[in-house]
Amino acid sequence: MRRPYAFTALFIATFALGACRSTPVASETPPPAAPPVAAATVPADDNLNAVLWVQRSAEYQAAAETVYRAATARLDAALKDPSWDALVPEERANAARGLPPAVVMDIDETVLDNSPYQARLVRDGTEYNEVTWDAWVREQRAKPVPGVVEFARAAQAKGITVIYISNRAEHLIEPTLANLRAVGLPVKDDSVFLGLGTHVPDCEQEGSEKLCRRQFAGRSYRVLMQFGDQLGDFAQILANTPEARAELQARHRGWFGERWWMLPNPTYGSWEPALFNNNWREPREVRRDTKRKAMDVASP
Repeated sequence: MRRPYAFTALFIATFALGACRSTPVASETPPPAAPPVAAATVPADDNLNAVLWVQRSAEYQAAAETVYRAATARLDAALKDPSWDALVPEERANAARGLPPAVVMDIDETVLDNSPYQARLVRDGTEYNEVTWDAWVREQRAKPVPGVVEFARAAQAKGITVIYISNRAEHLIEPTLANLRAVGLPVKDDSVFLGLGTHVPDCEQEGSEKLCRRQFAGRSYRVLMQFGDQLGDFAQILANTPEARAELQARHRGWFGERWWMLPNPTYGSWEPALFNNNWREPREVRRDTKRKAMDVASP
């Protein structure tokens, strides 16, 4: 049964209580709202998204594991075919048939993930330099690229030597090998590290080019596969221009996914200076403007 008087009584009681309240004194008056704090200006950095993609995306993890899992599946075929060789003919100075098998691997962004170093550069608004890079290498904190440990161990189990051809300088051999061993990668002995500055008899090395070191590995091994994150990890680039790089990729297109295995690396690479005529002396903003002009922009 409805009781209409209940609401009336409640309203009267509430009104009476409100009337009994005293007016707040001045000290109880709430302070004025603080003005909004302006957001800090964060400098733009070309590498922000690239570094985050490597560190935080499941897509990067999947891409790297796809490469190494597919390469593992091709090891037996490479071993059984005595003519199989991953060095281009012009870089093979001796016959490969009958030599013990090996795989040649770049280190940075192919075997070891240095994205924390790249993240420091983004955070600090700086660019790569040898001092900060050497310090990072000596920390021995780089983690393995997803999938590489499983692949390298599978290769080792089949009697395949893993050779590391890296542009890490020779004086960084100890911390580099220690880092590789710490993450579970096979290191036969110090001879499997061919760093920048390695002396190769009868071959004159030019800058960071890896031609001589690939030839050196080929003197003792039949190279079944090569792994890298840049074209220069697989064959010599005579002129670092977009056109020459595209021509090299097209010429050896059939080797990728069979003898050559490319790892994704959006954070740095020789493809970038190819866009501004390899002139690192240009101010950062000038280089950025040149890169913006190189984009293929869809018409509105």
